[in-house]
Amino acid sequence: MVQNAGEEYMNEQKNLLAAMGLTLLVLLAFDFFYAKPQRESAQIDAAQPTTSVSPEDHAAAPQSMGDAALAAPSSARTGLDRDQALQAGRRIYLETPRLKGSIALTGGFIDDLTLKDYTTEVGKDGEPIVLLNPSKSTNAYYASFGWTARPELGLDVPGPTTQWETDDAMLSPDHPVTLRWTNAQGLVFERQIAVDKNFMFTIIQSVRNPTDSPAIMAPYGLISRRGEPNISKYFVIHEGPLGVLDGSLREIEYKDLKEDGPSLYDSVGGWLGLTDKYWMTAIIPEQTVPFKGRFVQGTGGTVRYQADYLEEEVVIPAMGTKSVTVRLFAGAKEVDVIERYEDAYEIQLFDRAIDWGWFIFLTKPIFYLLDFLYGLFGNFGISILVLTVIVKALFFPLASKSYVSMSKMKAVQPKMKALQTRYKDDKPRLQQEMMELYKKEKINPLSGCLPMVAQIPVFFALYKVLFITIEMRHQPGFFWVQDLSVADPMLLSNLFGLIPWDPPSFLAVGIWPLLMGVAMFFQMRLNPSAGDPMQQKVMMAMPFVFVFIMASFPAGLVIYWTWNTVLSAAQQWMIMRRHGVAPTST
Repeated sequence: MVQNAGEEYMNEQKNLLAAMGLTLLVLLAFDFFYAKPQRESAQIDAAQPTTSVSPEDHAAAPQSMGDAALAAPSSARTGLDRDQALQAGRRIYLETPRLKGSIALTGGFIDDLTLKDYTTEVGKDGEPIVLLNPSKSTNAYYASFGWTARPELGLDVPGPTTQWETDDAMLSPDHPVTLRWTNAQGLVFERQIAVDKNFMFTIIQSVRNPTDSPAIMAPYGLISRRGEPNISKYFVIHEGPLGVLDGSLREIEYKDLKEDGPSLYDSVGGWLGLTDKYWMTAIIPEQTVPFKGRFVQGTGGTVRYQADYLEEEVVIPAMGTKSVTVRLFAGAKEVDVIERYEDAYEIQLFDRAIDWGWFIFLTKPIFYLLDFLYGLFGNFGISILVLTVIVKALFFPLASKSYVSMSKMKAVQPKMKALQTRYKDDKPRLQQEMMELYKKEKINPLSGCLPMVAQIPVFFALYKVLFITIEMRHQPGFFWVQDLSVADPMLLSNLFGLIPWDPPSFLAVGIWPLLMGVAMFFQMRLNPSAGDPMQQKVMMAMPFVFVFIMASFPAGLVIYWTWNTVLSAAQQWMIMRRHGVAPTST
């Protein structure tokens, strides 16, 4: 009997330590895998994507059908700087409410695109985000569309040096443009390009055959990017080749293309492209059309990455015409815009362009709720505070039960100390008496950790939302916090910016992490003292450890945790007063 009671007590103590240790371990792992890369990635903002290849080198299109059609792209040579490349040939300019750029008439590349609504930095120092760069530039990043024909057919098809003709000077949402080119056999190629008010281009490729013989060819499209992209290297987010092919989400790492070679897929419908943290380019064929998709890295010379697709061959009959439609998304991964495109064009899983992660069932609802609250209050900082209140309300029954149990534990602490004094030389008897006391008072020693452990999934989901959604980028919070998606910049170690010193990461502790530590300390004071001295030391050290762990987390997440701790402490204090327990540690 005594032995069983002692073992039960020891198990309870071990479980308590295990629960606290697990919570701390999760946050330490979170810091190592997610936050540490942020400190080490040298302020990479994923804002200015680097890019791909010049048209002279670009594997303009697959040259035959079947797997052999998806041959590796050729190597690239160093190109011009951006301004020189833009002046190197004739262009059609484009202007929409949200985009500005141009299309090269040499090759017909969509290779110059600036996002008017987004800047590289908060404030006046920020420059507009440049998404696509000219195909002739050093950092080329562009989209190209065309036709390919089997060599034995002897058909001329448009290529990277083709000089397209047009009667149009400007592409806008109200004014599509049409490019024309006629080959040596008399086939007339037309490419109509339209753009909407956000980030979607619609390309209709047509071939008119005025000859007496049918022509056979296949349409293709590609996105090409030269150089090693500046990715943030976070474990929590995918940056690189991305698509939905054969009904499944495909996330390919750049390094995997280097090590494993091309990734090939057969698909009916879907999409594919290249994504950064906040921006993406993606080719979207008609969703009922079968095609071959490929992600590949070029070999030799400057590194180049490419996402391309190839449809099946089509026959353009004598004196006939054939047209195919494809779309290009090039812009910011805004949730509502992405989802509207998914519905309007019935694009398979296009919402997965945003990396919601495995817990999408929790991440997306939290985003929707935050976005709804933002519509009410006009500030995401306030929205996070209100979200915290809602989460606390959902967990209120669990927390109340926990705090009632903790209040009882605190109320019986004088009895526990008396038992410890009485049986200090008889550990088995002490354990037995303490377990009898727990049973008599209906106390669960583990109850204090339950609210914290239960809210860890919410913590992770909110972190994901703050980190991946562009809606949170550069969103101000309170006072000095001008961007909720990055760490608190007001650092104690440089006297809040008064000293011109960039402290090392382990000293980069902002005001909000300090406030969080203070809140955690006072909440710990409300808890009953652990019977074991080691447990007491662990509990006292937790606020201090959390300050340094949370210092590099997004300020919005620290605000959430601080406010959550304050609300928890207030709830615990009221419950303790209701049960006649003094709300201070003894």
